[in-house]
Amino acid sequence: MFNSSDYRCFTKFFEFLSKKIRNFKVKYSEVWKMGKNIKLVIVIPAFNEEEMLNITIEKISGVVQGLIDANKIAYDSKILLVNDGSTDNTWQIIKDTSKINEKVTGISFSRNYGHQNALLAGIQTASDADAIISVDADLQDDINVIPDMVDAYLDGNEVVYGVRNNRDTDSFFKRTSAMMFYKLMNLFGANTVQNHADYRLLGRKAINALLQYKERNLFLRGIVPQVGFKSTKVYYKRAERVAGESKYPLKKMIKFAMDGITSFSTVPLRLILWTGFMSVLIAIALGIITIVQHINGATLRGWSSIMLSIWFIGGVQLISIGIIGEYLGKVFIESKHRPLFQIDENLYND
Repeated sequence: MFNSSDYRCFTKFFEFLSKKIRNFKVKYSEVWKMGKNIKLVIVIPAFNEEEMLNITIEKISGVVQGLIDANKIAYDSKILLVNDGSTDNTWQIIKDTSKINEKVTGISFSRNYGHQNALLAGIQTASDADAIISVDADLQDDINVIPDMVDAYLDGNEVVYGVRNNRDTDSFFKRTSAMMFYKLMNLFGANTVQNHADYRLLGRKAINALLQYKERNLFLRGIVPQVGFKSTKVYYKRAERVAGESKYPLKKMIKFAMDGITSFSTVPLRLILWTGFMSVLIAIALGIITIVQHINGATLRGWSSIMLSIWFIGGVQLISIGIIGEYLGKVFIESKHRPLFQIDENLYND
């Protein structure tokens, strides 16, 4: 029979054992989370990048292997290259490399569908991953902060933004236009992260949420902040392109900015309304001035004021029609429900 002293000893031993088991579970769960069950896929859009691709694959393979050796990501983590209808040897390099490097895989579009569609295609293809990092093939974004992104994800962040800490490598025009773009986006109500392009990490929850957005007019820099979830930023210094040419000339940058503004804000439409109101008020004021001048016998006759008014109102009308046309065009495209891309070859699922 147990006496009270034995019972107290047994109770203390049981409490001690329970505490040890709880601690073991916590430690084990942390090891399990930071261990080999975290499958990371790095998505890299590539368009005519034959000069840069081998350098990119070699450097990112080293980063991935380092994370595997540190037991932070799974051994089956991948580097997914998306060939965006390249006309050079980009796809052939991807296929050849995938045969000798098991970490490298890829998909190839039937034609060029654009950078944003290539990113989305990579995310859709690798949606079985626990985390996806998107980065451009030119390696101007510092891949050495990828481990920091993974650490931030392991700390509980579902979205980790790669943010430039300076624009010293940009020309004056590009630096000024980028600053104006972000200010305009924020002014028009679009929630974007300043100095962030498409270098980011998405966790499984964020991936699933992002894939629920079915719009055709893609602007991922605006969509990703809308998915919510806990997020943080990792800062880095942007480097110069090592090889090849920029795939974002001025024409594409302007189109991208227009897509971003018209996809996430109706403020331009409201501006048209207010411009109309202002024009009416100006017309009323000019009418009053004309009546007063006529009464005083000081009416000015001439075509200058008429022509200026016609050109001003005509310009405002044409700009307004153009802005409305942009929105109607997007509605037209969205209503067709056409596929965003066609995948010609898929090495990821083979």
